[in-house]
Amino acid sequence: MNYLIQQARILGSEPQDVLIADGRIAQLGSIEPGADTQVVDGRGLVLLPGMVDPHTHLREPGREDAETVETGTRAAARGGYTAVHAMANSTPVADTAGVVEQVYELGRKAGWVDVRPVGAVTVGLEGKQLSEIGAMADSRAQVKMFSDDGICVADPLLMRRALEYVKAFDGVIAQHAQEPRLTEGAQMNEGEVSSVLGLPGWPAVAEESIIARDVLLAEHVGARLHVCHVSTAGSVEIIRWAKARGIQVTAEVTPHHLLLTDEKVRTFDPVFKVNPPLRRQEDVMALRAAVADGTIDVIGTDHAPHPAESKECEWGAAAMGMTGLETALSIVQHTLVDTGLLTWEDVARITSATPARIGRVADQGRPIAVGEPANLVLVDPDARWIVDPYAMATKGRNSPFAGMELPGSVRATFFHGHPTVLDGQLATPRPADA
Repeated sequence: MNYLIQQARILGSEPQDVLIADGRIAQLGSIEPGADTQVVDGRGLVLLPGMVDPHTHLREPGREDAETVETGTRAAARGGYTAVHAMANSTPVADTAGVVEQVYELGRKAGWVDVRPVGAVTVGLEGKQLSEIGAMADSRAQVKMFSDDGICVADPLLMRRALEYVKAFDGVIAQHAQEPRLTEGAQMNEGEVSSVLGLPGWPAVAEESIIARDVLLAEHVGARLHVCHVSTAGSVEIIRWAKARGIQVTAEVTPHHLLLTDEKVRTFDPVFKVNPPLRRQEDVMALRAAVADGTIDVIGTDHAPHPAESKECEWGAAAMGMTGLETALSIVQHTLVDTGLLTWEDVARITSATPARIGRVADQGRPIAVGEPANLVLVDPDARWIVDPYAMATKGRNSPFAGMELPGSVRATFFHGHPTVLDGQLATPRPADA
């Protein structure tokens, strides 16, 4: 089946038609539909490259009560994604070729998006011994990104060795920047609100000190470093300095850190408990500015679903994490596009082209041009919707945006030319043998 998207605004520009055939963009311009062509009305809609998430927790294997590759990738498709990087903190940990190949195969069979497994840096995420980095890179999954996300690689010698190892095959280490000795027992951002609430504080310097160390290690080794979920204004300044120095560092920010602050913790609602914690309004504004000026390269959802019992409890016992795949594009529009900081062309860069480049995903994040793979998302920027966690495709109900009215709605997602979302609803997965 061929598909003709009529009169869509490519990257927000003037409307034109886009013909999809054999999984690729076959024609652009003014096009008459053929007999075997399904027409998709794109009037008033913005057409973007399919989004690529550098930071997703799919939980499988081992925590299927929280999420599965099937449910997580359905949520990704619904949110406009055509590729996700699945973090390694599953059970068992993705620290061997066997586990990353299992995750890769589950994603291929599900057929909603490309699933690119992230390999653990250390065995069991324990920070004591390097994992089978080379074997994972050589596996069918062809792992390029490695991270102990959820836990910092705190040992500087291990971090150096990991950077040296991945340099040999153009891999990247994605660091969860959190000095463990400075965050023992921490429950929220250290500041005025934590003092009032009497909760142990999580200082900004715990993040910033690790980033400062690691950019220097990356410079020394000449390797690529990616900083996960940047959350403080100080971190932005360190990354800006490192880039000016020519260090190969990239950074991501989550949608929730672009909007929410530690003031939300006054409710003691565990849905707002996350790692790194929600910070001050000053940090939020610094993060937005850093995305606008290119210091922060990409949006990473850090989609972290949890079963109800892990969130519907007292604050101290609650798990850290928030869902994000189905709300990310709306938050990006709300905080960056509607505020005038970014254009839709910029959105394509930070949600698709650059994360694909960081993860070395060759057939994702491509321009919307004739001959390119048809990984696309069609967005209605004028739509408004109320976030209902129980209407989402993810198993996780722990959305911090529940009840909020957000702008922008995904109307269609095409994964290698196959519509996984049509008319705003999940359609069908792409066959595994396509």
